[in-house]
Amino acid sequence: MRILVVGNGAREDALSWRLAQSPSCEAIFAAPGNAGTGSRGANWEISATDGKGLADRALREDIDLVVLGPETAIAAGVGDRLREAGITVFGPNRSAGRLESSKIFAKRFMERHGIPTAKAIVIHSLDAARSALSQWKGGVVVKADGLAAGKGVVIAPGPDVARAVVSDWYEGSRIPGGGLDLLLEEPIRGREVSVFAICDGRAIVPFAAACDYKRAGDGDSGPNTGGMGAYSPPNGFPDDLDDAVRERILAPLLRGLLAEGEEYVGVLYCGLMWNAAGPHVIEFNARFGDPETQVLVPRIGGDFAMLLHSAAQGAMDLSLATVSPQRCVGVVLATSDYPRSSTPLRGLDSDVSLPQGCQAFWGASTLADGTVSSGGGRVLTVTALGETLDEARSRAYESVKGLAGRLGSAALTYRTDIAAPATWQSERG
Repeated sequence: MRILVVGNGAREDALSWRLAQSPSCEAIFAAPGNAGTGSRGANWEISATDGKGLADRALREDIDLVVLGPETAIAAGVGDRLREAGITVFGPNRSAGRLESSKIFAKRFMERHGIPTAKAIVIHSLDAARSALSQWKGGVVVKADGLAAGKGVVIAPGPDVARAVVSDWYEGSRIPGGGLDLLLEEPIRGREVSVFAICDGRAIVPFAAACDYKRAGDGDSGPNTGGMGAYSPPNGFPDDLDDAVRERILAPLLRGLLAEGEEYVGVLYCGLMWNAAGPHVIEFNARFGDPETQVLVPRIGGDFAMLLHSAAQGAMDLSLATVSPQRCVGVVLATSDYPRSSTPLRGLDSDVSLPQGCQAFWGASTLADGTVSSGGGRVLTVTALGETLDEARSRAYESVKGLAGRLGSAALTYRTDIAAPATWQSERG
């Protein structure tokens, strides 16, 4: 198969890397791609949200499968445009993708179909927010309705802090992701876990799971980010995790989608909070997560490309790919000003080769004359496999330290506690 991966981040680099190793993959392309994807196939200078441009080029290049990476492509209706052109797509259409692109849509959908989630109030104005918070007791999770690149959620310890947040958002006309709407949620305490399910429009099954770290600093300090690291599989969760997610989350979700005339094809990322009552949905993502994908794909064996193709054609065959019991830990190397801003970096060493079982995936970047230019923010995700979580974690940090020095940039930083026992044993909420 000739395969196109849409996007330019570390997630797309990781997907391209694994898909290229599939027995059924003849050639791999990326649009717009990055320094990593360009090392194994051609990058197309086409925006991830340019549905017409992607469809036209995919037809000329005889592309057999398109894998949608970023949420922006899904929200822009790229999947719709490609399907209209007769191209096989792994990734949902714009309407079904509202499970991610609108937190209000997702919340109301879950309420309609009995999917466990936090209680919430939908807010359309500053006055409404102030009125709701005047009666609020305890912590508040403030969520912008639209896509906000991981920066549209603030966990406030109480209504006073939440009031300051929403006032800043409304009065400064800077609600993350744009728009005028948001959610005020009751916090749920528990342990966070992300479960990836694959859906072919008629069936949906759990595929793999991971735990990620969204705060910028050690000990879950600092602002929310798009993710500073992850590990897979999750540690310390009950053996019936998949069964509980299938019964309580995925089954009612699929029934709801079908009842409402929605066809969901692609991966569904279920961001969950697990406690004594079982799993509760924090958020849905309509695509592979970042950095979770980077710690998932090193564990995948078999023909991953053919698995995604079978799902895209409505006849998912899970026997085509397997997930290893090995552990994988990923650590993000980011610029020191991230997530408040992203300072571009120039002249980075393009050699990110690591020992066997370790891999580095580039974020948004370009390769020219043997060096890499990065847009800043999350520059690289460094991953390592191990038979135990401790082994994988040790190998990942050894690689991080060595790679940070070789890149020749003092501007890079990273969390030092990814997958540490003190972090995966703790509750949040």
